[in-house]
Amino acid sequence: MARTRASFPGAQWLQAMTSGNPMEAFAAYQIDSWQRAVLFWDVLRKRGNDYVAHERAGLPPVLTFDYELVVDGATLRRPTNYTLLHVFPPPGCVEDPAKRPFVVIDPRAGHGPGIGGMKQESQVGVALRAGHAVYFVSFRPEPEPGQTLADIAATEAHFLRTVVERHPECETKPAVIGNCQGGWALMLVAAYAPELQSVVSISGAPLSYWAGVRGTNPMRYSGGLLGGSWPATFLGDLGHGRFDGAWLVSNFEQLDPANTLWKKPYNLYRKVDTEEPRFLAFERWWGGHVLLNTEEMRAIVNELFVGNKLSRGRIVAQDGTPIDLRAVRAPIVVICSKGDNITPPQQALNWILDLYDDVDEIRACEQTIIYTVHDSVGHLGIFVSAKVALKEHAEFVSSIDHIEGLPPGLYEMVIEEAHEEDSGTEREHEEYVVRFEARTLDDIRAFDDGRADEEPFEAVARFAEIGEGVYETMVRPWVRAMTTPASAAFMREMHPDRLQRRLLSDQNPWMHSVAATAGWVRANRTAVGDENVFVQAEKQMGAAVEQALDGWRDARDQAQERTFEAIWTNPAVRALVGAEAPFADFKKPRASHRRLLRRWVELKLELLRQRCRQGGFQEAVLRIILAGVAAADGVDARGVRAARRVWRSEGLFEGMSRAELLRVFKEEAFLLQFDRAYAMATLPDLLPTRAERERAMRIIDEMQSWRPEMLPELAAVRREVAEILGLEGGKTKAVDEAADPAAK
Repeated sequence: MARTRASFPGAQWLQAMTSGNPMEAFAAYQIDSWQRAVLFWDVLRKRGNDYVAHERAGLPPVLTFDYELVVDGATLRRPTNYTLLHVFPPPGCVEDPAKRPFVVIDPRAGHGPGIGGMKQESQVGVALRAGHAVYFVSFRPEPEPGQTLADIAATEAHFLRTVVERHPECETKPAVIGNCQGGWALMLVAAYAPELQSVVSISGAPLSYWAGVRGTNPMRYSGGLLGGSWPATFLGDLGHGRFDGAWLVSNFEQLDPANTLWKKPYNLYRKVDTEEPRFLAFERWWGGHVLLNTEEMRAIVNELFVGNKLSRGRIVAQDGTPIDLRAVRAPIVVICSKGDNITPPQQALNWILDLYDDVDEIRACEQTIIYTVHDSVGHLGIFVSAKVALKEHAEFVSSIDHIEGLPPGLYEMVIEEAHEEDSGTEREHEEYVVRFEARTLDDIRAFDDGRADEEPFEAVARFAEIGEGVYETMVRPWVRAMTTPASAAFMREMHPDRLQRRLLSDQNPWMHSVAATAGWVRANRTAVGDENVFVQAEKQMGAAVEQALDGWRDARDQAQERTFEAIWTNPAVRALVGAEAPFADFKKPRASHRRLLRRWVELKLELLRQRCRQGGFQEAVLRIILAGVAAADGVDARGVRAARRVWRSEGLFEGMSRAELLRVFKEEAFLLQFDRAYAMATLPDLLPTRAERERAMRIIDEMQSWRPEMLPELAAVRREVAEILGLEGGKTKAVDEAADPAAK
């Protein structure tokens, strides 16, 4: 069958060429292309100038908000280069002293501070607009001599104590957000000093670094292919005791060569008329490279990346206390993304599988863990994207009271767009609807393709210890003897990421002609639109280049993965480094911990059973509500708001402090989760009179009537309670309709 003219490849391009004047289109495109090239190089010149100015200023935070210094870590007993900043609210926003303060910990992973508040639509901006006082944990580019990870953890704990002291009128401790490296640093502090936070949120934080999916997450193989952790120590020694963060940035860029080599520069070239402000703002942070002490970097690689010791309880605090993530008492919110190639969901969530065998263990430890997984955003987008800030982070801030009041367990925070009929009574124009749905560990396992691929990393960790010892004994003394401060500074300046910015700044005399030409181009700019056939061809060529680079990256990653597995799954290699039985040394203490945990549950239940009959009206209503929550396998934020409206109108918890209410809430939840039959059977003891029983049922009915579609499971619980209390026939129309829509 003959093909029509419009059916063969390139037909649209040929049709466009023949339908107009191709020479005019080509001439217009040539002028536009040349002008874009001049403006492109001028933007890179401005980037270089920004880099030089930012470096001379000492790499201050790239916050878009004003701030003041509260505490300088250099003044502490164990000095560090960290600082605590108080961020001022923008015009139109006022701090509410009754609301809990927020503390944002930025990542120190090669870049300077500020990304968590680089935009108005950011973690910092969302919290400020909600009326919270906001503090920002920043850092200077040069570490203090001898500072360690333990010193930094102690500094951040001191910062949190300072925030608590500055807000004596607030009933709740600070909510703390940690991004990437700041996330696992926050978990160290939360486990060591659990009394300092009310809610903990970690975004894109790799707490289980060995985890990943075969063929998808190549960065985790780098330690095994480089021979362990000694290269990081070697680079630090060449830097005269300072590890250059630019090497970390280079590693991130190598993960996606298409974006580094083509997509990002081409996007600037193609949209140079509008892209300049966004590009320069991001590059100011991206090019602000900081330094770490060699021992800091060595500990990060040995304990977290190669060693994966945090989730396995092998990290020890300054005073010798083991850091156990099961000790965290604040609710933990994990924000991650399937599009993150640096911290995929497996690395953000598998620490839960490392610590617990089932959800009952989480409940027994009285922990509340919530996670939400974005479908596509990349690593930096988790804490810099305006869309994520206005969705995940905004809903985290607005739902923080609900989060703190969730019964212990594992939940997924499901965020969906609101429809008109979904708008709540207190927030009539909600953009999103939030639910906290109960999950099991199988839901976490579903993100992974099994954990057998983590076993070779045990051999890598053992080999890293051997390699570090060999380097320490035989090589390191010679390297340190040959290194001087001048040679270290020269090596840093010659790093490609720094050198390219300096060469394209005004420090290079040749760039002055670019600035002059760009001024003329802007005054005489003649841009062409996307309808130009040569612009369309350029885009197609750009897509082809990106596709080719992606193909090369995939081939490289597959080769690295196969090489890694060929080496570290080899029985001879594993036997050589003494890794025949991976994880065995971790499972034994877990079994012991489970026995202790079961005994703890028994003892606490015995205590609660003794106190169970000593409560009153408030405890009874809470117990009934929690029974409905358990039956519903989750909580809808709109239902919680409806319940609170009823509580306030009834004056249900007047006279109880927030701390006392949370204590009673957790005790009632614990009793229901581990001995529901006893908890329900003793309700008549809490409600001895018929008047109290009828009032309790009326409050439950009133809460249900506000949002009858929110908790239909409450109807069955209500019938059970009515029977226990001897209130037959006490159903209401709202509850009946929620249980059976046909009854309407």
